[in-house]
Amino acid sequence: MRILFCFAVVWIWNITLAAQTIITGTVLSSRSDTLVGANVWLRGTFDGATADPAGGFRFVTSVTDTQQLLITCIGYDTFRQTLVLQGGTVLLTPRLRESAAALQEVVISAGSFEAASDRRRAVVLSPIDIALTASATADIAGAVTTLPGTVHNGESGQILVRGGAGYETRTFIDGLYVQNPYNSSVPNVPARNRFSPFLFKGTQFSTGGYSAEYGQALSSALILQTEDLAPKTTTGLSVMSVGLGLAHTQRWKRSSLSASVSYSNLAPYFVLVSQELDWLTPPQSGGGEVIFRQKVSDTGMFKVYSSVNRSRMELHYPDPFRPQDIQPLHLQADNVYTNLSYRDILNDKWALFAGGAYTYNRDQIASGFRQDTRQQSGQFRVTLTRGLGDKAKLKFGAEYLQGHFNEYIREDGTAAHHTLRSETYGAGFVEGDLYFSRRFVARAGLRAEHSTLLGRASLAPRLSAAWVIRKDEQIAFAAGRFYQTPEYTLLRFNTDLRFEQATHYMLNYQRIRNGYTFRIEGYYKQYDDLVKIDTATGLSNNRGAGFARGIDIFFRDRKSIRNGDYWVSYSFLDTRRDYRDFPGPAVPTFAARHHVSIVYKHWLPKMNTAFGATCSFQSPRPYHDPNRPGFNQGRTPVYQDLSINASYLTNIGGHFTILYVSATNILGLNQTFGYQFGTEPGDDGLLPSRAIRPPARHFLFAGLFINFGQHYRADETTTDDL
Repeated sequence: MRILFCFAVVWIWNITLAAQTIITGTVLSSRSDTLVGANVWLRGTFDGATADPAGGFRFVTSVTDTQQLLITCIGYDTFRQTLVLQGGTVLLTPRLRESAAALQEVVISAGSFEAASDRRRAVVLSPIDIALTASATADIAGAVTTLPGTVHNGESGQILVRGGAGYETRTFIDGLYVQNPYNSSVPNVPARNRFSPFLFKGTQFSTGGYSAEYGQALSSALILQTEDLAPKTTTGLSVMSVGLGLAHTQRWKRSSLSASVSYSNLAPYFVLVSQELDWLTPPQSGGGEVIFRQKVSDTGMFKVYSSVNRSRMELHYPDPFRPQDIQPLHLQADNVYTNLSYRDILNDKWALFAGGAYTYNRDQIASGFRQDTRQQSGQFRVTLTRGLGDKAKLKFGAEYLQGHFNEYIREDGTAAHHTLRSETYGAGFVEGDLYFSRRFVARAGLRAEHSTLLGRASLAPRLSAAWVIRKDEQIAFAAGRFYQTPEYTLLRFNTDLRFEQATHYMLNYQRIRNGYTFRIEGYYKQYDDLVKIDTATGLSNNRGAGFARGIDIFFRDRKSIRNGDYWVSYSFLDTRRDYRDFPGPAVPTFAARHHVSIVYKHWLPKMNTAFGATCSFQSPRPYHDPNRPGFNQGRTPVYQDLSINASYLTNIGGHFTILYVSATNILGLNQTFGYQFGTEPGDDGLLPSRAIRPPARHFLFAGLFINFGQHYRADETTTDDL
């Protein structure tokens, strides 16, 4: 269910407008030549810009206190300047010195065109991008599905990438694996990502071939980096069509503490908007978050994030064996997540990251049977980075995870089935960046993993390289092997399995210049050792295999339309796999051959309003029709969606206020994601079926967000804030 739990939407403008500093200027050489394409950013942040054809740059930041400004340009020494940010405008005229040592090198730097890193191949979404993507309703996963390589998945809400299933995309927060990134739900009722986008500096989405630093993901990685110190003390109240929220942030000189509580209940909303499902207890949820951040040195930061949530729902749900019949289905879910991290630059050569995470999740389901599933994990990770002169950089580290899966299933009138699985997972990696010339750079890595649950070990080599054609333009290549432990539900009856594995090959061309981004990438992915289930015995084995190949295209334009910003993505996918209970190679039900998304955002300064629209098209997806010969031979209707939103900025009682409204599928089109078939034929001799559709044709949302103690000034808001 597309529910807006993240009441922190009020932070959209609080973060981007409050306590902001505008940093602007012109980048020159020591000979007073303008340096086009120079990368300008604040160290340790995503805040920065690229110098335009006149050498000019301008960006807005919410960070405060003493910060270091870095500027890099091919053929010049890195420019460093310490700034004290206290709001207002900082005007600079930096001059870069030509460097003989760096003259023949490609400069790799955070927040810029990174020639051989994941960020080179990834498209980074800001919190504002996610909040103002109309079809997403501030859901991270919903916004990511507007990027190339994805498939719209209305029955689960998970991110599906390049022919991969939902479990093949893993989420990482500050480098640490997130066990349960989505809210709990029931089959064919979509869930949201449980984290607010405003917790993060940016959202890096890698569609494959990612760094050896990350593992246990066959298809892709969603890599999230949390914000640093909160900009200032503030209090926010959220009044929404689906619930209430209250948040307070206290900022001190070198630390900040944020606490929030929220409650959502869709019962009043369902009275106004008719539902396809018969809800007995509409979805409701309550929870809270605490975030503490401490600046321990000029370069060091310690962070703690903790959240707790309880949700429940009950509805009349189609019987899995007789979909023409319905029966009550109850779900209660509890989730606790804690993440802590420490990052610092130890000296001129060494940088350290250390972090840990703990997750507890419990889902209790009752519907003619009782299922109680508890899953918890604890993880620790440490990473060291060392510069090796001007030509190389080395990163290495290790991680340890202890996990438990405890499940009870009791059918009415039958004995209970109990599954208890414990996992101790260890991994180490080493990775080096090698700068061969000013136009060619490569990254090579090796990851070693071991699972005590499987009693198996693996070695995963990774390689990526890039050739810079000219400024702002490059060709990149990536290849690597990726392993993943089979899902716990596949280990109920036997654990004599190997890691599932995939091998990625990608070739990419990318150009970013003068407000335009163009990116095209071809790929091939080979699956091996996928888990299959013997239908006669119910036991699992590793006899599955498959492939996926295709082309992804992305274009973004922030220049052509005044106060406007849009992107267009297209994906072509050809895939087959033989896994689970498939009788042979077939297109899986979660794959679509063509997917197109168009996202548009526009700022109207005279109306103090931001508008957004998303249009999506997806070709039919396969499904299995047991009434016809063959397997996965059926095809769903074409998927189409047009969604819109608007944000109006004003002051109420002198307090900064946002009125936000959104509507999905405004044309009211029928959207079908597959069909559920029964096991007993009807009077016509055919197995009865039921279409899998969204819980409602539309999702309408309205929210009023008041930020006490803040005041909105229209003259301080620009298109850059979008």
